[in-house]
Amino acid sequence: MEKVMKVACLALLGFATIGVWAQDDPDNSAAKPEKAAAPEAHPPSATSAPADYVIGADDTLRIAVWNEPNLNATLPVRPDGKISLPLLDDVQAAGLTPLQLRDVIKEKLKKFVTDPRVTVVVTAMNSQRIFVTGEVTHSGAVALLPNMTMLQALAGAGFTQFANLKAIYLLRIRDGQQTKIPFNYKDVVKGNHPEQNILLKPGDTIVVP
Repeated sequence: MEKVMKVACLALLGFATIGVWAQDDPDNSAAKPEKAAAPEAHPPSATSAPADYVIGADDTLRIAVWNEPNLNATLPVRPDGKISLPLLDDVQAAGLTPLQLRDVIKEKLKKFVTDPRVTVVVTAMNSQRIFVTGEVTHSGAVALLPNMTMLQALAGAGFTQFANLKAIYLLRIRDGQQTKIPFNYKDVVKGNHPEQNILLKPGDTIVVP
């Protein structure tokens, strides 16, 4: 009888030890609380469009208000030059730079939000276009993206088998006069004459002879 009691006590002690080990096990998923997602430390980045870019109809804008997700929106500029935002209804956007529009929205939001921090990003510059023509597979108007270069514009145009890639040129209006700027595609793609890979401006026309 005494032996039976000793065996029973040892068995109970073993189960108790296993239970304590399970509670102290650092890998036990039930004992590990989920970490809360850390809040963002900084507001969204500023616009990627040039500082002097003037917003126009058909441009697409991303409006972000720091710590106010319900006020964030991505939307096009209407033909009348306005955008519609939560709380503010219609806001004139065309004719302003992104920074100017940011200041306008910020001032209007002060009625509803304490110290609003606003970011305006031009995600599509549809109001400003360039043109590609000549021996290309896709000719016509092309939306001018932020900081678009000659090489980037030609990347989506495609060349025909007759294209003279060494004699491409850009037509640009300067002070009312049309100027011709040469572009040797074969040299530029090899890393030569990087100065020819200029930034494009609204109204530029790329000609592939």
